[in-house]
Amino acid sequence: MTLTAPTGRTQVLAALALVVGMAVTVGTALGFQHIGGYIPCKLCLGQRTPYYVGVPLMALALLSATLKAPAIVTRGLLAAGGLLMLYGAYLGGFHSGVEWGWWQGPSDCGFVDAPPASGGSGGVLDQIDAVVPPSCTEAAGRFLGLSFAGWNVIASLVLAAIAFTGAFRRAD
Repeated sequence: MTLTAPTGRTQVLAALALVVGMAVTVGTALGFQHIGGYIPCKLCLGQRTPYYVGVPLMALALLSATLKAPAIVTRGLLAAGGLLMLYGAYLGGFHSGVEWGWWQGPSDCGFVDAPPASGGSGGVLDQIDAVVPPSCTEAAGRFLGLSFAGWNVIASLVLAAIAFTGAFRRAD
């Protein structure tokens, strides 16, 4: 199958599934942060980037598929979404390895400058300075044996499979 083969319902459904799946995945991470109170580490924040890029990209793929744009545009966008999710799986796998102690993480993960010696005014900026990001080496929690990073690997691989199926499968 080539990127220039005609597109159809398969590509529309794949793009729709990707927009929703990516938005739900990153929305869940944001929910754990802002509602659940989990403070993300440097590697956690980095794992969100493929989703922040992917959601609008897959919205373009959905628009392209719906409006019957040239097949190479729709299929190319879906393939790019698949590559983004493979990168997301790599980031999650790297972070999981750091959490399990299989390899070293970045040396600046969890590093915070010491607060100033003088007393603050008790304002919002002082509260921000009081927040200490967690270390990348400790999982905030585990569900069924996997940390958030581990679940991101699974989500990213599933989304990559959907994207590549939409990019390279024959249209229905």
